[in-house]
This record gives sequence, C-alpha cells and structure tokens, in this order.
Amino acid sequence: MTQTNNTATPDYIVDGVLTDGEAWVALSTVDLGSDTATVTFQSSTGANEWSQYSDLVLVSYARSAGSASAMRMNFNNDTAANYGVQQLYSNGSTVTASESAPANGQDYYDFQWVATTSQAANVWSCSVTTLFDINSGKAKAGMGYIADDLTSGGYVSINAGCWYSADPIEEIDITMYGGSDDIKSGSRFDLFGVLPRMVS
Repeated sequence: MTQTNNTATPDYIVDGVLTDGEAWVALSTVDLGSDTATVTFQSSTGANEWSQYSDLVLVSYARSAGSASAMRMNFNNDTAANYGVQQLYSNGSTVTASESAPANGQDYYDFQWVATTSQAANVWSCSVTTLFDINSGKAKAGMGYIADDLTSGGYVSINAGCWYSADPIEEIDITMYGGSDDIKSGSRFDLFGVLPRMVS
C-alpha cells in the first residue's frame, strides 16, 4: 500500500490569512499495491489537519478481493451501534430501498457496493462520498453516489448515512463488510477537504 499525505504548509494561507483559494484541498491518496484489510485516513498536520474543513469528500475506485460486496466506514475507531444508513439502488431492472438503524445493531456506515471475485476481472466500482459538517457538535451525515457494473444491466446506488456522535471526525477506517475479505490490490482512494468560504 502506498499512502501520500499532504502535510505541506497550506498554500491557501497567505501571511497568516485564509484566502478564498480552491474549495477542495487534496489531503491524502491511497493506492493499494496488494490486497489490504484496512485503509485508514487520519487527521495530522498542515493541509491534512481536518479541523479547518467544513466537509470531507472521498473518491474511491475499488474492488473486493473476496466475496464481500460492501465496503464500510468507521469513524474515530467507533465500532459500537452508532450508525444509521438508508440506501436506494437499482440493478438495471428493479429499484430497491433499504434502511439500517443503530437499534438494529448497525455498527458501521456501509458506503459503497463493490465488485467481487464473481464479477469479471475488469469490473471495478466507483463512488463519491461526502461527509458533512465534520467538526460540528451534531451527528455527522454522509451522502454517497455509487456506480459499477455488478450485473449485465449495471448498478447505481445512493447511500445516506449518519454517525450519531457529536465528536469531530478525526479518523476514517475503511474495511470490507464482515471483515473477512480484503480490499483488492489496485484500488485507489482520494480524500479531499472542503474549505469553508471565508469571503463574500
């Protein structure tokens, strides 16, 4: 696994003043050179210090190394039943909605369906997931858009998740559902921070 974090002095700060600059700031990229159980992003220093951002955006291009078909997120090492997820998805012929709540023991945010070893080798899955208001004292909401070709008719999904914690998000751990399969070599994850707009 190769991970690159952007810890340089932020170029959107000039003489100690936050300028408008680019709203999205590249924070970290993970390229998997081998099958990997867990991908971790963590707040650190410089541009990768997350307390300065209003939102985080994760762009992923991934595949399962086994039969598990969903990737999940946990925040700040919280694996208790503190997550809720709603999904709307279609396999090209039917549309389905589902919901999982903390009361049902939901202990992760399942944010992306991915191709498994039963799909063709050239089928990979992509998603864009936004985590909103990550430093607020409110529960943290997320919204993800997924596309791939899990079936001959394709597959699309919208996932909305919530982490019921007032804590700021300082770490994201990504694993396959069930924890027994790895994320496939060749998968890539790019994390961006979204700056609050400071000028009118």
